[in-house]
Parts: sequence; structure tokens; C-alpha cells
Amino acid sequence: MPENMGLKSWISSGYAVLFISGLLQAHCIAKGESNEHLGDCDLFQGTWEYDDVSYPLYSTSTCPFIEKQFDCQGNGRPDKFYLHYRWKPSACALPRFNGQDFLRSHSLTCILHASVPKSEYTLSTKNGLSTFILPDYVISIALSRNNFLVDIVKEKMGRVLKLDSIADGVAWKGYDVLIFNTWHWWLHRGKMQPWDYIQIGDKVLKDMDRLVAFQNGLTTWSKWVQSNIDPTTTKVFFQGISPTHYKGEEWKEPKSTCSGQTEPIKGSVYPSGLPPAVTVVKEVLANMSTTAVAVTLLDITTLSQLRKDGHPSKYDGIHGKGKIDCSHWCLAGVPDTWNEILNAILIANSV
Repeated sequence: MPENMGLKSWISSGYAVLFISGLLQAHCIAKGESNEHLGDCDLFQGTWEYDDVSYPLYSTSTCPFIEKQFDCQGNGRPDKFYLHYRWKPSACALPRFNGQDFLRSHSLTCILHASVPKSEYTLSTKNGLSTFILPDYVISIALSRNNFLVDIVKEKMGRVLKLDSIADGVAWKGYDVLIFNTWHWWLHRGKMQPWDYIQIGDKVLKDMDRLVAFQNGLTTWSKWVQSNIDPTTTKVFFQGISPTHYKGEEWKEPKSTCSGQTEPIKGSVYPSGLPPAVTVVKEVLANMSTTAVAVTLLDITTLSQLRKDGHPSKYDGIHGKGKIDCSHWCLAGVPDTWNEILNAILIANSV
């Protein structure tokens, strides 16, 4: 993510740490609460259905939080089909997002702005932390742009990615809900790589297997959560791997990318399966499941893999001719479904 990225675009591009503070009560989010409304329904398994009545959930023209690169309609995308798909879990119905109900306990931006467009809000960014506040609802959201969760430290030798260090975690404390996310930046090389060396323990390396590095960093994060988070007052989520669509062979169209795609993949299975990073995430979270702090996985990978039509492609408004973006997501679009699922989980675990 660009260093100057504000709160406007976290939903689309993937955030590092999202904090929500407001009216959640400890008894509403304690570990092990049953989901009486949704039963044992897997919200992340299902299909996309066309729905031009209920979707999109908001108009990009009336949402002040969307950065230009995610406003695909504003950047000239001619089709609108991608705006009208609704996620349908196989075994239940995903509750309709009710912004005003949601605001009574927690908040997100564009969907909620459409629900309470006349409410006052403040938006500020300082020292890498963007904060959105709705005073009328005593709600705040803060976004910390820490792309690796672990530390990058400037030393004499250069910038060092320290796989076993989280020095700034104190900023993550004291919130009702924490949502963590990391992966894409672990793959960057060349000018996009924000570090010069990797360190784990006393060993300093020029480079290493990125998946192994990711696993080490995520394990360090898991230990931090276990040592620093009180599960009776804070609910912790990890948002799963957001997929890209640069390689058409993944969905049996070898010469394709996301460019020109106007429909989701039919059915509920992505032909090439899950990326290896998903296995790493699930293994790390599984090792945490026996501890006091259980982390809920927002397992958005498969449902997002099915949406090869949901990226800005050439309609991101920032890249030159011939360059396409099959990594980020158009808004309105797929990330709104991620937020609907988060909403459903929080509501189902409230009393």
C-alpha cells in the first residue's frame, strides 16, 4: 500500500490492523458464544447470485472515503454487472447489512455513510494511523498501516525486516475489535520491497523463501496476541488471503487476466484451489485455538477467487496505458461482502 494511503481505501486494498472501539460489551464477544441465528452455517462457502435490486449497498458518488484508484465507475469502467452480485452461502442466508443497527455496536465507512449520510464525522491521519470517528454513535475506527505486522527497523546495514519482533503492538491495545491482515507485501521485490535484509533471531539474511518468512512473522504475531490480548474485552479477527487474478490458467482461461471480465466464476469451487499462504494462515490460527485467545478467521479467499470480474483492471485511474490492477478491488464491490460477513458474525455473537 502507498505510504500516504488513508482510511478511505482500507476496505479495498487490504489493511494491516483495523481497530474498532465503541459499544461492544465483553459478554457479547467472549470466546465460545453460540451462533443462534446462523447455526453452524459456513458463511464462506456458497455462490454469487445476480441481484440488481439490493446491490450495490451504496453509490460511490456519495461516499467521500473512496480513493480514486478504487472508484472503477468514476474511472470509466463501462459495465456495471460487477456491482450487483450478492453472496449466497450454501446453507443459510447472509443477513442484510443494516447500517444503523451496525452503528449501535461498531462501524465501517462507505456502507455506514450511506445509512447515516447526515451524521457528523471526523477523519484524521497521524504517524501512520488513520482514525474515523462518528461522535453521535460513540464509535471510532483506526487503521494502522503495518504491512508485515512484524517490525522493519532502520539500521546501519539498511532496512531490516525482523521476523521475531513486534515493538509497536502497544498501539493495538484497548479496542473492542481487532482485525489483522497481511500477505501481499511479503511477495514484493525490487523497488516495491521495503526492506534490505531479513532477520530471525541472530541470523541476518539477504533474502529467504517468502512463504517461510511469512509463516515466521505470522507466528510471532500469534504469540503477541496470546500474550497481550484479553479475550473477555477484545474480539480478534484475521482476514484471510485476498486473491489476485493475473493468471487466467487458474480458472482455465490461459490467455486471460482480470481485464475485460464481467461475470464471476460459476459455482462454488475455484479451479486451481487455494494459494499456499492460506495453509500457513490456517496452521498458525489452529495452533492458537487451544489458547485463551481464539482468533476468528474471516475466510474470504475462495469467495473472492470466484470474482475475477471485481478488480479495477485498467480502470484504476493511476496506471499508464497497458498496466492493469488485478490485485485490489473496485468499490462498491467484493469487499462489501467481506464486511457483510463480519457484520453477520458480530451480530450472531451478540446478546
